[in-house]
Amino acid sequence: MLSIRDEARVRVVTLDRPERRNALTPDGLDALADAVRDAAQPVVYVHGAGSAFCAGADLDVVRDLTGDSAPDFAARGQDALNAVEDAESAVVAGVDGAARGGGVELALACDVRVATPDATFAEPGVSMGIFGAWGGTRRLPRAVGDAHALDLSLSGRTVDAETAREMGLVSRVTDTPRAVADELARNDPDALHYLKRLLREQYDRDEQDAREREAFGALLEDGL
Repeated sequence: MLSIRDEARVRVVTLDRPERRNALTPDGLDALADAVRDAAQPVVYVHGAGSAFCAGADLDVVRDLTGDSAPDFAARGQDALNAVEDAESAVVAGVDGAARGGGVELALACDVRVATPDATFAEPGVSMGIFGAWGGTRRLPRAVGDAHALDLSLSGRTVDAETAREMGLVSRVTDTPRAVADELARNDPDALHYLKRLLREQYDRDEQDAREREAFGALLEDGL
C-alpha cells in the first residue's frame, strides 16, 4: 500500500497500489501520515506507482459509509493530510498521471506541487453526490482562488497539467518532478522548516474541517 525509501536528505514515499490507482483506505491514510510525520530528512517526496498519482478515497470504502460513519472517515482523512501539512519536513508532491478527489486533496496538503505533462486533475465527487472532505474546501481556494475552486468543484471537470499550473494548482510542470525535491533538499533544513510554518499558519483549520465532516455525513445519510 505504501513504500518508503530513505536517502540522505529526501524520504521518498510511494503510494503503491497501482492496481487501484493508488486509492487510499483508512489504513493507507494512517500509514501515509506516519511516513511523513516520522521523516528525519528535511524533504519528503510523495508520488504514485504506476499510471496514477492517487485516485482519492477507495470507493469500496466510501460505498459502505453511512451518515454515522462518514464524518469519522472524513476526520481520518483530515488527520492524515493535516499531518502532511504539519510535517517538520518540506513535502513535495510529484503528480504523474491522474489525481482525483482525495488525490488532489493530498497534493494540496503538500508544500510544493509539481506535475509531469501527463498529469491530470479533477474533483469528480459532485457527480456521485459527495465531495472531498479531507481539507480540500479550505486548501483548494487558497491555492487557486475562489473562482477556480468553485469551477473545479461544481463541474467535476478534468484539467491538464498546464491548466493546473496556470490556475496555481501546481507550481511547475516538468518531466522530472523528483528533481524539485532534490533542489529543496540542498537548502538549509531549519530555514525550510521556519519558512513553511510562517507561510502555512494563516487560517482557521479546525472550524472548516468540522464543517466538512458535518456536510459529508449529511450527504451520506442514506448511503452512496
